[in-house]
Amino acid sequence: MFRRVMTLLVSSALLVGLAVGGLLLPVPYLVASPGLSLNTLGEDDEGERIIQVDGRKSYEHKGGLSMVTVQYVGGPGARVDLFTALSAWLSPRDAVLPEEAIFPPGQSMDDISEEQSLQMDDSQSKAIAAALTQLDIDYGVQPVVADVDPELPAHGKLKAGDVITEVDGAQVDGVKQTVGKVSDREPGDPVEMTVERKGAPKDVRIDTAESDDGTAVVGVMLRDDMDFPFEVDVSVGNVGGPSAGMMFALGIMDHLSSEGLTGGHAIAGTGTIEPDGKVGGVSGVEQKMVSAQREGAEYFFVASESCDLTFDSAATGEIEVVKIDKLDDAVDALADIRGGDTDDLPRCTQK
Repeated sequence: MFRRVMTLLVSSALLVGLAVGGLLLPVPYLVASPGLSLNTLGEDDEGERIIQVDGRKSYEHKGGLSMVTVQYVGGPGARVDLFTALSAWLSPRDAVLPEEAIFPPGQSMDDISEEQSLQMDDSQSKAIAAALTQLDIDYGVQPVVADVDPELPAHGKLKAGDVITEVDGAQVDGVKQTVGKVSDREPGDPVEMTVERKGAPKDVRIDTAESDDGTAVVGVMLRDDMDFPFEVDVSVGNVGGPSAGMMFALGIMDHLSSEGLTGGHAIAGTGTIEPDGKVGGVSGVEQKMVSAQREGAEYFFVASESCDLTFDSAATGEIEVVKIDKLDDAVDALADIRGGDTDDLPRCTQK
């Protein structure tokens, strides 16, 4: 009898030990939690303005236009244990994601960090462009060679960093116009380009090739570099990614406008931005809504593409959600909020 009891106790202890050990095993999942909130009209922890304008009169207004973030725990080399993943799965504020959702196979933490940093830089440039476009402030756009295909005619004639200033003797303004002018010929026909390389002009002649869709190409990847008439600096520390673009654009507009956009209200939001004002969807909306509500935001602006995500947040029903397709929509919504006319604000509808 005694031996049976001891066997049962030892077996139970082993099972408990195995269960506890299993809970502490690392698993290939990420935990997404509500992150920080930064008011683009305010200051960072060191007292520096989030957005600073140099070379043009700027203004400071009350209210908030806050970008919100998601905090991720886990990833290659720093995996969470099963207990942490299960706890997050049971939490209404958090989400559990497969590791590859953020860290594609073959990419290191440094690779992801660099990519996120580049996306943030690109988002800030697009936000400045979108804000200036909305305010009818002119700026220049320069098509710059980002990469050259070694198998196509531009190889050896154009280099990364070349600024294309003319095509066939006519000035070009941006990637879209440049691509249009090059493709406006039969494949095989030559194109004359003038580029600026290391500050000096250079003329090149390139015989075009035929692309998969039958148009003429030279084999370069281009990006738009914006030439703004004054400097706008956006400082958000180590935050990366493109999802704060809409809120950056609104914050920049507020700094450049004599009348504040918010009327003293606290607004938060998330969405990418394009220079033409188009607002794009992002991930992590559920956690970002919690961040916004926690920081006292009255309204949450979200890209229409992300509307479906707003119904699964722990903050659903606790904060007013406004859907945005383009920067115009956000400006109109802010005007309604300032005026107290919020009945007709565009809202997400559940399908």
